[in-house]
Amino acid sequence: MEGVTIAANLHAARSRIDAACARVGRAPSEVELLPVSKTHPVSRVVEAQAAGYARFGESRPQELRDKAVELTGTGIDWVLIGHLQSNKAKLAAEHAAEFQALDSVALGEALDRRLVALGRRLPVLVEVNTSGEEAKHGFAPADVPAAVRALGACDALDVRGLMTIAVNSPDAAAVRACFERLVDLQARLRDAAGGGFDTLSMGMSGDFEIAVEMGSTCVRLGTTIFGARPSSDR
Repeated sequence: MEGVTIAANLHAARSRIDAACARVGRAPSEVELLPVSKTHPVSRVVEAQAAGYARFGESRPQELRDKAVELTGTGIDWVLIGHLQSNKAKLAAEHAAEFQALDSVALGEALDRRLVALGRRLPVLVEVNTSGEEAKHGFAPADVPAAVRALGACDALDVRGLMTIAVNSPDAAAVRACFERLVDLQARLRDAAGGGFDTLSMGMSGDFEIAVEMGSTCVRLGTTIFGARPSSDR
């Protein structure tokens, strides 16, 4: 990364997204590049903002809060993409512009109560464990329709789609299968509801081109944009 600017990395990543779109006949405008700034200082976020980006992903609710407070008034929106414990729902309710990792009905209800108290609504994505790995968060695909019905009773949650983390594997077919499960689930939910669930957040630095080819509308890119993280993370 030495000598390479964040703006250059963003441009290169965007070009790869656009090329993946072209391969499958998609419009590049259908896919958001969400820079993931977790563990990186706000100075790097400001550099990325100067390159034209105003939404950033964070995994830890405390870090999201701290950056949101430090950069208040800059026009940046913060997207929580990591696991959220119910006892930290207040942080997400107060500071997140979107929550992409809703992985239990109980958490949704806790978040909803916080949002109602604040008079806010929050776009959320339901996290799905498409790889079946025990270490990963998210609903099993078979449990998602019932969970979505239960979350529909929440007044302040705007369920806009689904999120997944594919298996970390050099086997492209295994990665693609994870994304295919999410696409199939989206289709079933749309059939049952008569539409909606338009957002598919899938694809990270190691697999985002496959994700775009499979229909992702949001790719979450950390190391591709900001380089190696200063500390280990999920």
